[in-house]
Amino acid sequence: MTEIKAENPTMGQDTLIYGIEDQPPLGISFILAFQHILAAFAGIVAVPLVVCSALGLSVEQTSMMVSATIFASGITTVLQSKGLGPIGSRVSGMMGTDFTFVNPSISVGAKFGVAGIVTATITASFAEIILSRFIKPLMRFFPPLITGTVVSLIGITLLPVSIDWAAGGFGAPDYGSTKNLTVAFIIMAFTLALSHFGKGMFSTASVFIGMIFGYLVCIPLGMVDLASVANAPWIAIPNVLHYGLKFDLASTLAFVPAYVVSTIGTVGIMMAIGEASHEKISSERAAAGVLCDGVGSMISGLFGGGPNTAFSQNVGLITLTKVASRKVMILAGILLTLLGVFPKLSALIAVMPQPVLGGVGVIMFGLVAAQGLKTLSQVHLGDRELLIISVAFALGIGVTVRPEVLKGLPTALQMILSSGISTGTLAALILNVLLVERRK
Repeated sequence: MTEIKAENPTMGQDTLIYGIEDQPPLGISFILAFQHILAAFAGIVAVPLVVCSALGLSVEQTSMMVSATIFASGITTVLQSKGLGPIGSRVSGMMGTDFTFVNPSISVGAKFGVAGIVTATITASFAEIILSRFIKPLMRFFPPLITGTVVSLIGITLLPVSIDWAAGGFGAPDYGSTKNLTVAFIIMAFTLALSHFGKGMFSTASVFIGMIFGYLVCIPLGMVDLASVANAPWIAIPNVLHYGLKFDLASTLAFVPAYVVSTIGTVGIMMAIGEASHEKISSERAAAGVLCDGVGSMISGLFGGGPNTAFSQNVGLITLTKVASRKVMILAGILLTLLGVFPKLSALIAVMPQPVLGGVGVIMFGLVAAQGLKTLSQVHLGDRELLIISVAFALGIGVTVRPEVLKGLPTALQMILSSGISTGTLAALILNVLLVERRK
């Protein structure tokens, strides 16, 4: 394997095994691609499952929406990583549906059914497409101080998710049981050992090997329920506009704040991927990533899935494995698309026990936070800079662990501030403008 020296001098002497434009051998690429899929899969299927459950949809309708979401996530991942004209950042970016869209989907679906959800997904996506044209002038407000703060926030706000996974999954009857925590700790220790002491593929694919090991450990412990795999159909071809269209202006407007949050989050994730990949993300590249969000959401809506946005879960994988190749992510997108067509295979991944994800998630999300701190270490941290970082962290982490604090605000404002990433980013951007440097 060829080691790629970091081109950015602020990155120190770290090296990548495979840079953004490198092509690993096909066999290795498949393993690395599945590694990205395993890391993101729970997040991709969680949103349609929650929405369908809240709306009381049938098993068949739920299966169709989940398959459509996986299928569209694969297409959009390829679009983001490979690029098509002005669309796509051309970095290793996994795409999927974010929890920001759960509340508007449920409220619209309760009135107009799935047809209303997909119509609002398609029509409101133009808001993000339009916003993508304004990213370039805004990027000057993202110096290393803001970039490091945002990247750290991405990792920090994801850590509660990994802890929930380790405990068995939020709402699980055995949440926090000794068995769940023990399995999560064993997987974490095993993955850490592989990553640090392993050579070659054992280190590079440590997360993939750790998850497979965890899966096998959990089977004799009775933690893997294969009933859903047996019940899943072999083939499900997503149909364009299967549910029809049901336009309602209020429904479209209900989705717009979520797309604003998606825009802010995607800019931060593009910068985080750049930091992990030793690649400077230009304003044009960030704008192309946001445009892909909007276009990808439109595509997803056409197939009956929810809005698409950049996934932050996979950034930690790049840092951990030192593989930034977008060719790997393109392959992951192709495989995701195929999984959307073959529900039985996707169900096999979906039943992976939550503690297994928690064991590797703690490492991956912690690494994202550490990557942001590394960037901040290169910045002169005077009183002004410490104030900006502290307030951004306090507000971002605050709304993540205590989301109920926002319940008295207008719905649109609740949606924008419900993400710790968007709240912390907005706080950092505003304070960076208002707290001007004092003359000595």
